[in-house]
Amino acid sequence: MSRQSDNPADPFKKALAEATKVMANDPDLTVSYSVDPSGLSGEAMRLPQISRRMSRDEVLMARGTADALALHHRYHDAATHARYAPPGDIARELYETMETARCQAIGAHEMPGTAGNIDAKIAHEAAQRGYERITNASDAPLPVAAGYLIRHLATGRDLPVGAQNVMDLWRGFIEEQAGGTLESLQDTLSDQVEFARMARQIISDLGYGDQLGDDPDALDQDQEDEAEDDGEEEEEPDSTGEDDSEDSAEAEPEQQQDDQQDEAQAQVSMDDLSDEEMGEEAEMPEGDSPQEPPPPSVSDADPNYRVYLSTHDEEIKAEELAEPLELERLRAYLDQQLDPLKGAVSRLANKLQRRLQAKQSRSWEFDQEEGILDAGRLARVVANPTTPLSFKVEHDTEFRDTVVTLLLDNSGSMRGRPISIAAICADVLARTLERCDVKVEILGFTTRAWKGGQAREAWLNDGRPEQPGRLNDLRHIIYKPADAPWRRARNNLGLMMKEGLLKENIDGEALEWAHRRMAKRTEARKILMVISDGAPVDDSTLSVNPANYLEKHLRDVIDMVERRKMVELLAIGIGHDVTRYYNRAVTITDVDQLAGAITEQLAALFDSDPRKRARVLGLRNVA
Repeated sequence: MSRQSDNPADPFKKALAEATKVMANDPDLTVSYSVDPSGLSGEAMRLPQISRRMSRDEVLMARGTADALALHHRYHDAATHARYAPPGDIARELYETMETARCQAIGAHEMPGTAGNIDAKIAHEAAQRGYERITNASDAPLPVAAGYLIRHLATGRDLPVGAQNVMDLWRGFIEEQAGGTLESLQDTLSDQVEFARMARQIISDLGYGDQLGDDPDALDQDQEDEAEDDGEEEEEPDSTGEDDSEDSAEAEPEQQQDDQQDEAQAQVSMDDLSDEEMGEEAEMPEGDSPQEPPPPSVSDADPNYRVYLSTHDEEIKAEELAEPLELERLRAYLDQQLDPLKGAVSRLANKLQRRLQAKQSRSWEFDQEEGILDAGRLARVVANPTTPLSFKVEHDTEFRDTVVTLLLDNSGSMRGRPISIAAICADVLARTLERCDVKVEILGFTTRAWKGGQAREAWLNDGRPEQPGRLNDLRHIIYKPADAPWRRARNNLGLMMKEGLLKENIDGEALEWAHRRMAKRTEARKILMVISDGAPVDDSTLSVNPANYLEKHLRDVIDMVERRKMVELLAIGIGHDVTRYYNRAVTITDVDQLAGAITEQLAALFDSDPRKRARVLGLRNVA
């Protein structure tokens, strides 16, 4: 007899999750419930938390949010949306709200039950924002009103009171300016491309055409015209083509002879020049010497990046920065931080492991003539006995030959809760990936001193030359080599709890260091995950160099890593959005979020199809 859940809300949450997957037409969708803002990220959906009391408002809000996100997931194409999206703020908000209304309207036509649920969600949000009490259009958000109007015109449904008020305040203006464009609403509703064009026209009608940016259709037409022009030029016949070809054929022996004479003369000239240079070199006074070649660049990504003094930089193992007993004590302190989260961490580890192992050993081809009998398709045989039996064949997905490097920001801004989250992330990911036979390396980066170390002292003693470059001593820490088992390196993560360890962060050089280490590995696949809280900062360097000196270098290194394509780059932002640096990045503010979107992101990395990875990771361009 199975043990029933102690939480009376669990059966409802499970049923809602399954219904949402069906509505979204995506059985792989992961649905979780959280106090964090609801949203959709690739294959992961967050819904509002439902307490044990299961109040009516909680249930209605959860159902409405689930329906709205499921319809958006089903009917919205991110690539099309991005192609027509305007860059201006207000234009972008108008565009987003109208697209949301389009997806909800299609759902209302095809699945009428969703309309009432989404009405409850709209009513709840309108009440929270005080829309019912607004009396002037200037106090009501125009983009929200436009989205409400699209939904109302597309479905014919009345809106909840607060939403109706906001729509009515702006309706006269919108219909006066864009009434003609809105007449094509019903015809474009099911075609996202046509709807996007209509939405851009509405934005222009409302007076925000200057925020639309370039017309993507016009750009495509220009490219087609250029391609046609190029093709015509290439195909244009030459009236003298035959004569030219005959002349060239006749002239070819003479041309070859001339070329040979030119090469012989050039060789003689080179020989003469070499003799002259040798004579001059023999007569050169003893005090003169050839000019020495310039020193090699310290950065492969940016030859102009400078380091004033690298003598005192260090690459050091974690166990060399603390005694074994101290590491054990610090690890115990980290475990105390983990203790309240043991359940969530364990579930995450098991879930991620199952996802990775499923990708590793359970890739199937269906509807085969031989193989393992596909029990899932027996129902159609029962319904129609003339239907032949269906078989499936299992294939192995090779991802065992993989190494993952976790590069942790050990800067002072990470002190406190952020560094605990980073250490816990590294702990969970290393243990989980090792269970899946994926080698894991854990690295950290900081500096040896605050506000400059011995490099800055040398610079001061040398008279403060201008534009000195990096003015601090690096400390790059190896917490766990890739070939070391987790049990031997477990205590090393406790070092991050050590007082005085966390100082400045020079991300660009650390990322380049980690990349060089990975390049030497023999594994077929290499993944580098950066866990950081934002931009690189070193006061001593930034005080005497351009303000963007370290940030520019970081961007250059990221560009180099992505351009070379030897290593796949992913970032986890701790409390800060790092997507302005890394294309593939997620943000978490607490460890509890690891069980949601992060799991999907990490599992997606091991998918053999880059387009499937892109769908989960939210990427626009896939090589």
